[in-house]
Amino acid sequence: MDSGPWKLFSLPAGRRAGLPLTSPLRSIAGLFSRREEEEEDSEDAAQNGKALPRSRTDPNLAGFGDSLMTRGASIRRSLKFGLKKDKSLRPEALVSKGNKVEEEQEEQQREQQEAEEAYEEMQESYTLPEIPHTPLSVMQINKLIEMEVLEEAHLNLLALRREFQQERERCGEDSPMELAKKEKDLHLLYGELRSKVNAIVRDSNSLPSRNKGLLVPVARIIQEEDRRAEEPGGLAGSWMEAWREAVDEGVRAKVAGVHLERAEQNASWLAVHLGLLGKAVTEDLQQVKAELRCSYPPSFGVFGAYVSSYGRVVGQHAGKLEQRATELKDLHALLDWIINRYQSERIMGSPSLQPDMRDHSAQLLLEDDFLPRLRDKFCCRVKEDLRASMGRIITMEYEDFWRDGKPPEKEDGLLSHTMPMDIWTKVEPLVLNCRLIDAQLQQKVTSSCLQELKDFPKRLEAEFRRHCDALGPKPLWAEYHVTYINCFTALQQHMGRYRDACPLEVDAFGAEATALTARLLQALEEQFKEEVEPYLRRMMTRKWLTNDDDFTRLHRRAELLAQHCALMRPPRGQELASRLHLLVVKRYVGQLMKNNYSCKNRKHEKAASKMRSQWGSISGVFHRMRSTHEWLYDAGDDLSDVIAQRNAADIKQHLQPLVEHYPDFSRKHLAAVLHFRGLRRGREHQLILQRHGELQKEAGAGGERSRALFADMPAAVHTDCLSSVPSSCLALLG
Repeated sequence: MDSGPWKLFSLPAGRRAGLPLTSPLRSIAGLFSRREEEEEDSEDAAQNGKALPRSRTDPNLAGFGDSLMTRGASIRRSLKFGLKKDKSLRPEALVSKGNKVEEEQEEQQREQQEAEEAYEEMQESYTLPEIPHTPLSVMQINKLIEMEVLEEAHLNLLALRREFQQERERCGEDSPMELAKKEKDLHLLYGELRSKVNAIVRDSNSLPSRNKGLLVPVARIIQEEDRRAEEPGGLAGSWMEAWREAVDEGVRAKVAGVHLERAEQNASWLAVHLGLLGKAVTEDLQQVKAELRCSYPPSFGVFGAYVSSYGRVVGQHAGKLEQRATELKDLHALLDWIINRYQSERIMGSPSLQPDMRDHSAQLLLEDDFLPRLRDKFCCRVKEDLRASMGRIITMEYEDFWRDGKPPEKEDGLLSHTMPMDIWTKVEPLVLNCRLIDAQLQQKVTSSCLQELKDFPKRLEAEFRRHCDALGPKPLWAEYHVTYINCFTALQQHMGRYRDACPLEVDAFGAEATALTARLLQALEEQFKEEVEPYLRRMMTRKWLTNDDDFTRLHRRAELLAQHCALMRPPRGQELASRLHLLVVKRYVGQLMKNNYSCKNRKHEKAASKMRSQWGSISGVFHRMRSTHEWLYDAGDDLSDVIAQRNAADIKQHLQPLVEHYPDFSRKHLAAVLHFRGLRRGREHQLILQRHGELQKEAGAGGERSRALFADMPAAVHTDCLSSVPSSCLALLG
C-alpha cells in the first residue's frame, strides 16, 4: 500500500515506539502466514480457560488475523443472520424413475419451504462487540476498510475515537498538535469508512452475492454511528441520510444502465426503453424484497426506501426523457407510462411485490408542473400534426380533383367524399387513446383538435376559390359545391359528438362549418338566379304568350337544380330548394305587376290557361325537391282564376281565395292583375277593388300574415281618374 497522505497523520511517538520495525503491510501479510500457529495457541488457551494473548508480532496487530474470522463470525451470530440449511443433510424422498413430475413438484415445495425458513429479518437491537483497548494504527485501520473487514475496522475506529475523547478531556482547551492530528486522522478514516459503506450500499442491488454479507455490519455501523452522533470525533451528517443517498445512487445507476437508443436508430426507442425500465424496476425491487431486506433491521425500512428512491429517480429520468421526446407517439407513450403503467401490475403493482407495496406509494415523484407541461406539449403536437394532416388533405383535393377536373363520386345517391371520414379517423383515435390515459388529457386533446379544425373550413375554401372559380358556371363547379356542403355537414355531425366534453369548441367549429356551407349554398343560389333571371324577365309579355322557349329553359334549369339538391345531404338540399322556390314564384308573379302587357280580345283566357300550365309544371319540380313553402302552390291557380273569368263581374266571386291565402295581396296588386287581364278602368273595375277591400276587412287579423309573398313586391299601376270614383257615383253616370 502506498502510504500517501497517511504519512502526515501517523500515530503519536509514544505509540510508534512500541511497534516493531517491520511495515504494517508486511505485518498484515505475515499474520496470515502464521495463522496455523496462532490457531493452535487459541485452542490451548481455550482448553485452559485462559484469555487469548496478543499476537507475538506487533502489539497493534494482536488478534488481527483472528478478528477476520472469529470476530466476524461472532458478530454475524450476534446479528442473528439466518443461514440456509445444507441440502446434503436433508433426506431425499424415494421416488421411482417413472414419477419424475411428482419428484419435481416435491423438489419445488422443499425449496420454497427452505426459502421461508432461511428468511429471517435482522433484529433491531444488537450487542456491540468489545471495543479493543488499544486501536490499530491509522494505516492498518485504513487497510481493513479497503479489505472490507468493516466490523473490525469500525471497532478500532471506536477505540481510536475513545482515545481522542479521553485525551481531549485531559487537555481541555489547550489542545496540543498531536490531538489535532488525531482528530484529522479520525475524520479521514471515517470519511473512508463512509465512502466504503456508501459504495457497498450503492452496489448491493447490482452485486447481491458479493455485498450481501457486508450489509449486516454496514447496518450496525450506521446504527452505532447515528447513536454516537453527539459524541466528538465522529463524522458530521447523518449516517442514515448518507445510506439513503447511497440507495439513490444505486437506483440511479440501475436506471442509467437501462438500454436507451436514439430516435434515429429505432423509431420506437422510447416505448422500448420504457418497457425495459419497468422490467428493471420490478426485478430490482423483487431482489430487494427477497435478498437485501433481510440484511437490515426493520427501522431501515429497506423496501420502502427503494420504492421511494425509484419514485424520485425515475421521476427525474422521466423529465430527461420528456426533453428528448418530440413525436406524438413518444409523448403518448411517456404519458401513459407515467400515469398508468408505472402503478400497474406490470411494475409497482406486480403481484411479486405484494403485500409489501400496500404500505407504500407507487406514484412517481414529479415536479409540480411536469404533468401539466407534458400534457400541453402533447396537445401542441396534436395541433401541429392535425394542421399538417389538413394541409395534406387540401393538397390531395387539388391533385385528385381540381387540377384535372375530376367529378366527385356518388354514394347512396349523394355526392360523397372521404374527407369527413379521413378527419374523423384522425381525431377519434386520438381522443379514445387519451381517454385510456386519463379524462383530463382526453378533454384537452379534444379541445385542441376542435380548435385546430376551426380554421380548416376557411383554409379549404380559399384554395378551392383559387383553383376552381374559373370552372363556374359549369355543372362540375356546382357539383364541387354540393360535395363540400355534404362534407362539412357530415363533419359537423361527427364533431357534435364532443359537445358534452367541449361545448364551446364544438360551437366555434360548428359556426365556421355552418358559415362555409352557407356561403357555398349562397354561391349556388346566386348562380341559379343569374341564369334564370333573363327567362323570368320575359314572362307575361306578348312573346311569352306565343313562345315557350324562355319557360322551357327556366324549367330545364329548375330540373338541374333539383338534381343538385337531390345530391345534397338533408337538410341542405331542402333549404336551398325552399329559398329558390320562393325566388322563382316572386319573380314569375312579379311580372304580372309590371304592366308589361295587357291582354285584349279575350286573350286573357289563353294567358290564364298557359299560366296555370306553367305554374303546375314549375311547382311540380319544387314539390319533388320537398320545398317547405307549400303555401306558394295556390298562388298561380288563384291568380289564373281571376284572369280567366270571361265576365268581369264574376271576378268578384274569385277574390276570396287570394285574400285568404295571401293577406298581403293588396289593392295595387289586384289592379295590376286586372290590367294584365285587360280590365283597366270602368265601373266593374271599381266594384272589384271595392269587393277586395271588403274581403280584407273581413279577414282582419285572422289572415296568415306570415305568408309574405306580395308585401315587398312592387306593382306599377296606371289608372285614370275614374278608377277612384265611388261606385254610387258611377251608378248615377250609368
